[in-house]
Amino acid sequence: MSSNLENIYNAVLEGDAPGCKAGVNAALAEGIPAETILKEGLINAMGEVGRLFEANEYFVPEMLVAARAMQQGLGIIKPQLVEGGSTPMGKVIIGTVKGDLHDIGKNLVAMMLEGSGFEVIDMGTDVSPDKFVKGVIEHKPNVIGMSALLTTTMPSMSTTIQALQEAGVREHVKVMIGGAPVTDEYAKRIGADGYSPDASSAVRLAKSLCGVVA
Repeated sequence: MSSNLENIYNAVLEGDAPGCKAGVNAALAEGIPAETILKEGLINAMGEVGRLFEANEYFVPEMLVAARAMQQGLGIIKPQLVEGGSTPMGKVIIGTVKGDLHDIGKNLVAMMLEGSGFEVIDMGTDVSPDKFVKGVIEHKPNVIGMSALLTTTMPSMSTTIQALQEAGVREHVKVMIGGAPVTDEYAKRIGADGYSPDASSAVRLAKSLCGVVA
């Protein structure tokens, strides 16, 4: 592996955003293709971040700073990836449901997904069922990710799935849900396609729902 790719990888693991940017710029100057930087530098690093989280060696703060460092590097190569016709792993619309303004968990999932090669459309917080439906019609995602951190806002997940059915688009998109009060049993009860307890497993779930072999 190029020393610049190693620098990118290590900068992401250490949450060193300036180091990640410098590594990406140096790799581009060396003539390394943007897609190679993405896969061998950024995606590999985020995979290791997920592994360290699951091994209880990293926690949410470490994941956040690593994901932010990754995003700094990704921002530099994104235009070249688009120009080069790089195909994302899948497209995900993500948002915190209506009535809920919590966004740290949702932001972390979005960053981890992006760092794993997905195209992510972040709809923000307090996203109504109608807005999710419009997002599906406009962006044609493979997956919708819904987050709720309050038991009082969880029913909006079920309402959103019903709205997708009524709009005739439910069969075109997979639905995954998560958040502190959410459970696998609740996901099954409301007809979601999957539940994830944390950002790392959300990436694995999204890959599975898109038919990507992890």
